[in-house]
Amino acid sequence: MSIRLLTASAVALGLVAFAPVANAQDAATVDQAIVVRDAAMRSNIAMDYVTQLTTGFGARPAGSRSEQQAAAWAADYLRANGFQNVRIEEFPLVGWERGESSAAIVGDNAQALVAAALGHSPATPRNGVEAEIVRFSTFEDLQAAPDAAVRGKIVYVDLGQMHPMQDGSGYGPQTRVRGAGPGVAAAKGASAFVMRSVGSDEDRMPHTGTTRYVDGKPTIPAFALAAPDADQVSRLVALGQPVRMRLTSTARTYRTTSQNVIGDLPGATRPDEIIVLGSHMDSWDLGTGAIDDGAGGAITVAAAKAIADSGRRPARTLRVIFYGSEEVSQPTPQTGNGGAVYARGQGAALDKHIIAGESDFGADRVYALRLPAGAQGSDFQKAATRVLYPIGVLASDRVETEGGVDVGPMGPLGVPFFGLAQDGTRYFDLHHTANDTLDKIDPAQLNQNVAAWAGLLWLIADSDVDFRAMKPTAPMAR
Repeated sequence: MSIRLLTASAVALGLVAFAPVANAQDAATVDQAIVVRDAAMRSNIAMDYVTQLTTGFGARPAGSRSEQQAAAWAADYLRANGFQNVRIEEFPLVGWERGESSAAIVGDNAQALVAAALGHSPATPRNGVEAEIVRFSTFEDLQAAPDAAVRGKIVYVDLGQMHPMQDGSGYGPQTRVRGAGPGVAAAKGASAFVMRSVGSDEDRMPHTGTTRYVDGKPTIPAFALAAPDADQVSRLVALGQPVRMRLTSTARTYRTTSQNVIGDLPGATRPDEIIVLGSHMDSWDLGTGAIDDGAGGAITVAAAKAIADSGRRPARTLRVIFYGSEEVSQPTPQTGNGGAVYARGQGAALDKHIIAGESDFGADRVYALRLPAGAQGSDFQKAATRVLYPIGVLASDRVETEGGVDVGPMGPLGVPFFGLAQDGTRYFDLHHTANDTLDKIDPAQLNQNVAAWAGLLWLIADSDVDFRAMKPTAPMAR
């Protein structure tokens, strides 16, 4: 850590006209962080923001008119709350519109199924796709299957129910099936792709999410089944008789634009040093995007506002970014996503990006602070613990290396990340479903997030702590 404190002689000679830079470990800095934390806990800004966003614009699919209108409104919201240099950064995007979709078992066991088309999968032919299904219980089994076992059939992958976990770690093994599965099935000649929804709930409510393009082209029509319907199909397969399914989708893609919304609270003495507070504006179309990720935008803007309202400006600039087009894949790197667009556009200015964090895991309470490599056990972590432990946030030895989808593209360019880990136990019950609505947000837990962000950000912004200069310490010999 590099602490550039003014010398007593410099102050005595009157060589500097502004107050000395605060050390993140100074008692006065910690005391002010606590003041900001407590004020943030009582704030109504976060709930106001997410209520207006989800009520006024509803779902905000990437590139849709509702996302564009919400971005314009958010820029005005930032200006009205004292943010400066507010701007909208547009970029081209291939949008996707769901249209109508259906799924059903046909034949002797005929019955309707509850399913949702997966994002950026193409439409079926007008009369749908009807074929026998072939079931796989792992992604590796699909990859290993001979083409002849798949050709002309509907591939069905059922990994079983996702386990709810506080850190959401059950998501990765399942979501790779959603992203890559349709491409693998298409390469083997499948006519369509179906999977169990990536979610931890047992509701008859499917989870959508994006698929990936292959060589810049869409693959095959792809769908997610609600958990009870996935169980039903798997039971039918277990009976040993062929199961036929019929799928329809009128999904389409179109050329459009998305955008990042950016607003600053300039630092008092080092405004060129930037701390990024990230979230995303777009959402899936089934709900209203309250937890994913209206809440994230609410948390970050309210945390910055709490600092602005404290009556003291920190040394460094706080930059709130509502990123566009986080939820969808794109056929080429020339379109989407907002995080990559921002990182590319900053150029050499990224050298002055001190650190970045992202709020994109709902609105339930923060339980752990994760810092860049080298900060574990540091004086900064100890100061942060003094501020955050009273509201239930523990210091973690886990290094924050990814940041999140939106801020992540800055990582390879040298920007460190922090993470305020949220309790994700119920997040994947709601994620990407029609249940992602405002009533699922607990205002008290939402404000605990705001308080954790505000207290931590004050410590970073009003100090000269240099996370880039920190190096991991070697483990002690045992």
